[in-house]
Amino acid sequence: NYHFLPIARTCEVLGDFYGHAPAWAFVAEASQAVATGCEPALTEIHHQLRQADVVHCDESGLRVEGQLHWLHSASTPWLTFFDVHRKRGQEAMQAIGILPALTGYVVHDHWTPYQTFDACTHVFCNAHHLRELQFITDQYQQPWAAEMAQLLCDIKAEVIAACSQTASLASDRLAQFESEYAAILQRGFQANPSPPIPSTSKRGRPKQSPPKNLLDRLDKHRSGVLAFMYNFAVPFDNNLAERDIRMVKLKQKISGAFRTHQGAKTFCAIRSYISTVRKQGHSVMAALHDALVGQPFIPLSLSG
Repeated sequence: NYHFLPIARTCEVLGDFYGHAPAWAFVAEASQAVATGCEPALTEIHHQLRQADVVHCDESGLRVEGQLHWLHSASTPWLTFFDVHRKRGQEAMQAIGILPALTGYVVHDHWTPYQTFDACTHVFCNAHHLRELQFITDQYQQPWAAEMAQLLCDIKAEVIAACSQTASLASDRLAQFESEYAAILQRGFQANPSPPIPSTSKRGRPKQSPPKNLLDRLDKHRSGVLAFMYNFAVPFDNNLAERDIRMVKLKQKISGAFRTHQGAKTFCAIRSYISTVRKQGHSVMAALHDALVGQPFIPLSLSG
């Protein structure tokens, strides 16, 4: 669970160290024992995330019992919580129980199920926007996309320069950036008019181009796109969640899929614990030992 070794390789390594390789069942039972020992810490992580001011969320496909499941993550700079569910969307998010309780900021991409939770304020990952804008610049040669990317980067640079002295940009700078943002969108819409209304014989909305789809999102969700300039506690992107979940993707590449649902749940529990321990500056090996003997590390309540 820490270095992502498959069970067979773990048994082999233990055999090399101690002269006798344990059975697979022993390693699986030991992992379950650690996960059980982590439960008080996981309860506290879950509780703190539900009350956090800013939470990063992401999800990624996971093979469990030969079928596609979804790994869901919720994190802050100090906390990480993973869980696995058969579904990707709202049903899973409700079952995990963090998003329904949030009243602060939630950072994510534009995956629609996140936006069904209306007690929180939604913030959209600008790293995703920059990638989409680069694609439009490269594939469609539309100047507005490069202009928007440059504007977002300029605002980010100004926020970084100002964050040591204040919590938000000055009102005149906010107004200027808002005006530039709106002007770029207008130029984008002029270059990408809405498709003609289909004849009555055709059903559904007419298909739009990728530039028009992105323009619509940047227009509809402009407060969530620019939230980082109004409140410096709000991040520019969702890279924190992507870094946290990347380790689980790495696990699949190294040791493959999960044979059982319980094995996946055990892995999520231990990885949540390990990630939180590391974020709070403690020894992972010592914390795993403490969990195994029934005295797990309980995360501190830290801002962020």
